[in-house]
Amino acid sequence: MTGTRWAEEALDLVLRRVGETSEQVGDRFPLYADPGDGRWTSTGRGSWTGGFWAGLLWLRAGRTGGDTDRAAASAATARLAPWAGADTATRGLILWYGTALATGDAAAQALRERAAKAAVGAFDTELGVVPWGGALGGARLRARSDGVPGLVHLLASAGPEGRAVAAAHVHRHLDLCLPLEGTGRPRPAWRWDETHGWLAEADPAPGWTRGEAWLLLAVADALLLADAPSWRTDRLTQAAELLLSGCAMLVGPLVPSTDAHHADGLLDTSAAAITAVALMKLALAPGAAWSTACGSRAEAVLHRLAHAHLTRPGGTRPAGMLLDGCYDARSGTAVRHELVWGDFFLAVGLAALLGRVDLRCV
Repeated sequence: MTGTRWAEEALDLVLRRVGETSEQVGDRFPLYADPGDGRWTSTGRGSWTGGFWAGLLWLRAGRTGGDTDRAAASAATARLAPWAGADTATRGLILWYGTALATGDAAAQALRERAAKAAVGAFDTELGVVPWGGALGGARLRARSDGVPGLVHLLASAGPEGRAVAAAHVHRHLDLCLPLEGTGRPRPAWRWDETHGWLAEADPAPGWTRGEAWLLLAVADALLLADAPSWRTDRLTQAAELLLSGCAMLVGPLVPSTDAHHADGLLDTSAAAITAVALMKLALAPGAAWSTACGSRAEAVLHRLAHAHLTRPGGTRPAGMLLDGCYDARSGTAVRHELVWGDFFLAVGLAALLGRVDLRCV
């Protein structure tokens, strides 16, 4: 891999696809697109993925500089407002990534501040987490690896109290998710029981590679935010090393299967894209022995995604689709599709590689 022309071309394709998607979905939020014809399944409120669509629109607006594109991004972000007070730890995914790239947009900043304050207020001091919540269904008092990324940044943006809560939230998830003996795969989902305490949930099970990517991303964010003893930098560094080695993130397949225990099964390009961004963030961590390896691996992952999984012009389907994402293998939902968060992390990774996005701020 020499030069960055391939990254320029790939980013152009993804952002052009954003424009086409915007025309197709209107005021709705894209969720996943059919690999055959590129038609999106969309949601009215955005679910846990709405922030990634707003983030993609902000990336496009930053690239074009056009007033129309900024207005579209601002409008999509405004439609996320109901999630600010919703009972869900995925507020981090929705309202951090939906606002982090909204440079100079006062309304987006105000929404982020409101969401951050609400998230701090939702912190359960007994459990040591902002609970998973009931807004998306299921038991409220749960802890999941996908309830940490984004929320670490969102909480930390709320001042000293928020930074303390962010540190506590990430470390309690590490207490639960990381293997006790330092070997094996992380356990991504837990439920609080008043009699027995924290109990592991069967689904998603260990080996869920997207859950591992989410956890690595949260650890990378925490390392870049750490500015006080409460962040426990040594423990965060150890957690990063455990994830990198135990989940083979520096030596395994560039695009993992959705279940690490079935290497010949369905792939998940969204897990690869999240991992690439997490690795790029780890490469920025001061004094880390694995910085160079993380940076090289991240570029290799992005290169593979761009060359082997991104549709090109001239075919029967739209260009700029990151295919082979797996929404939910267990239910068979969208198992080889374009996923909006896969597009987002691919675009962020490419933009960062090109020096157009500061990953400390996303």
